[in-house]
Amino acid sequence: MAGNHNDYQVHKAKILTPAFYVLLFFTLLGFMLIAYRFVMGIGAVSNLSDGYPWGIWIAYDVATSTAFACGGYAMALVIYIMNRMKYHPLIRSALVTSMFGYMLAGMSVMVDVGRYWNAYSFFMPSRWQPNSVMFEVAVCIMAYNVVLIIEVMPAILERFIHMKENKFPKLKHYAMIIYPKLDKVLIFIVILGITLPSMHQSSLGSMLIIAKSKLNPIWHTQILPLLFIINALYIGYATVIFDSFASSMAFKRPFEKEVQQLSRIIPYVTGIWLSVRFIDLYIRGQLSAAFAGDYYSWMFLAELLLILTGTYILMWKQYRQSPRMVFIAAMLLMIGGGWYRFNVYIIGFKPHGNWSYFPSLPEFFITVGLVAFEILGYMVLIKLFPIMPKVHGEHGSDAAKAH
Repeated sequence: MAGNHNDYQVHKAKILTPAFYVLLFFTLLGFMLIAYRFVMGIGAVSNLSDGYPWGIWIAYDVATSTAFACGGYAMALVIYIMNRMKYHPLIRSALVTSMFGYMLAGMSVMVDVGRYWNAYSFFMPSRWQPNSVMFEVAVCIMAYNVVLIIEVMPAILERFIHMKENKFPKLKHYAMIIYPKLDKVLIFIVILGITLPSMHQSSLGSMLIIAKSKLNPIWHTQILPLLFIINALYIGYATVIFDSFASSMAFKRPFEKEVQQLSRIIPYVTGIWLSVRFIDLYIRGQLSAAFAGDYYSWMFLAELLLILTGTYILMWKQYRQSPRMVFIAAMLLMIGGGWYRFNVYIIGFKPHGNWSYFPSLPEFFITVGLVAFEILGYMVLIKLFPIMPKVHGEHGSDAAKAH
């Protein structure tokens, strides 16, 4: 289950690069603003209000970033449920992306909580509210963070086991003991890693079901949980493709052939999502509203156009053979799928009364800082541990295409 370590490699490159320092700057800026928020209060750094208690920290950092972080979940479905083991070399980088993405979500929730000093109640069963959708989301995200760390552990253990220099003999000894035991139970961890995202992604949609009088009817539907699960899947696959291409460009690596093959799956997933979306609009009598030409209609059409364009590109074999076209399609699907979630959480949300919301600069830079931390962590881990797919000689032609 841990996989053949020969499928992966450490990306041998300097850690302290100009990109590292740029990301570190935005990370430190974000964390300084977070510290200021905890000292001075949430009102000192945000434009949140009684009308808009959720802003960009929830809409992007939780609802959207967890979809971007569903690459590990989506790949686990393909590899372990559909038994497509040819995609196994892609799983570790997807899991690392997922791990940092979910860490971002967990940290964002803590930043967003008004009375953060009461957060300890979450660890007291007597104060739990099992009927709460928000409680279920919090439990699943926290548990999934633990699952992702365990799933990434084989890469860390392999680094010590196969280390040529005997610099850390005790660590190597313990790694050799833990690795086979972890391998035996990893299948159960993988099952958890598929179950938990299915639960909380559906719950992220469920949270807006109760806002019937506040959420525009173009997006408000009883099947929001189903739409959010399918949406997370195609965004997850698109993110795996995006990460692969970005890595090939940034680290001068070949563009993995497995990723181009993976792109064939996405049109089927988006096709199901679009079908469910339009059938739902038709049944609820909201098709005319979706194409009415007003502000909300344009937001819907923007989301639709992005997803349709990305899907159309991946439907054609000649486009799937071009790494750049596959990358463009993946980027369109990420933006379009993310736009859908923004439409549900912010754009289509209109509270009663004269309320308005636009994120403040500190809100924006806290989000940028957390995203920078996510990218920084990914860059460091792949340079220390065997996470990236191993480069084989036959991929040379792909490298030329990708660059």
